[in-house]
Amino acid sequence: MNKLENPLQSDIAGPAPRHRTTQVKVGDVAVGGGAPIVVQSMTNTDTADIDGTIAQVAALARAGSEMVRITVDREEAAAAVPYIRDGLAKLGVTTPLIGDFHYIGHKLLAAYPACAEALAKYRINPGNVGFKDKRDTQFADIIEIANKNSKPVRIGANWGSLDQELLTRLMDENAASANPRDVRAVTREAMVQSALLSAARAEELGMPKDRIILSAKVSAVQDLIAVYQDLASRSDYAIHLGLTEAGMGTKGIVASSAALGILLQQGIGDTIRISLTPEPGGDRTREVQVGQELLQTMGFRTFVPLVAACPGCGRTTSTTFQELASSIQGFIRDEMPGWKTKYPGVEELNVAVMGCIVNGPGESKHANIGISLPGTGEAPAAPVFVDGKKFRTLRGPTISADFKALVIDYIDQRYGQGAKAPAPAAQ
Repeated sequence: MNKLENPLQSDIAGPAPRHRTTQVKVGDVAVGGGAPIVVQSMTNTDTADIDGTIAQVAALARAGSEMVRITVDREEAAAAVPYIRDGLAKLGVTTPLIGDFHYIGHKLLAAYPACAEALAKYRINPGNVGFKDKRDTQFADIIEIANKNSKPVRIGANWGSLDQELLTRLMDENAASANPRDVRAVTREAMVQSALLSAARAEELGMPKDRIILSAKVSAVQDLIAVYQDLASRSDYAIHLGLTEAGMGTKGIVASSAALGILLQQGIGDTIRISLTPEPGGDRTREVQVGQELLQTMGFRTFVPLVAACPGCGRTTSTTFQELASSIQGFIRDEMPGWKTKYPGVEELNVAVMGCIVNGPGESKHANIGISLPGTGEAPAAPVFVDGKKFRTLRGPTISADFKALVIDYIDQRYGQGAKAPAPAAQ
């Protein structure tokens, strides 16, 4: 059997080296230039609702969002921004706020200088910053205000609001070409050109490269991959990744993860957002969790301890292991905001909750702390492994509570100030 026929002999490639980009500071957050890939999110509150927006930004920040974008679409929203910033500061939340501007951003930033100062970054859409003769002047107005306040900008082209004049010109040129490309390819080229031409214009207006981030969002996975590959090959600006209109539930998660995962593996992307449509009344922080899990499972960053759990089969007809895995994962996520300062390094923790003897002991040994619960027909005993060695066997109706207590104790001893992990001892 040759190497191609035996997958066990093939090399396992790691991520490609990160695409070299210029580093941009957004508040205290570094984007690009080798800095860790940043997770950001966006509110869906009415920004004019100061209390509601403060509450959602705070929730997103607690969930781990390192930047939060808010809509600034009218005067009431612009007037609210400094109060939102100040209200968050009183809660101890200093996550940078990004202003999302469309159509009248130039007017709002000029009329509300406190808003322009309070925001850490402005998002400009070159497809609707202005139309015809007004496009250049209105774009220039925003760049001038950004320069005056030393604020970075994200120039974000979007498939659904593309510069129609640019697209029409490229379509006409393509139709006259001896080898015309398909419409989608021309549209992707218009996306890339829109971002790059706007960035070049911003630099002409005095905006330094280290205050420019680019994005080119579409809603189809293959188009997104192609657009960002092209954008990265033709520039060294910091890049924000996101699949726009990704959708709801598993569809949105799968589509975003598929597209962004490929690009991140190729070294493309400095900041990401998972644009999920929440369920009615759903939790907005879900998009933050998915973004973190994408980066963590791919090995780019660590955010929270991992809980490995088997999927279940006919050997695990009990739901005990599912309930325990869910309980521990939820407990960890709830406690992480406080643990970040109390237990430095706890995000590296690995916990295993397994449902039977087949893979249970082995997986538990690979984790920092793991338990192998009894499967159907197995003896009612659950061995616990700590740092690869059997530590204790739990029995009786309190197995779940006892193991959860052991996890908390392990965290305190392993990551608490001046303490070490407990010395495993078989019992």
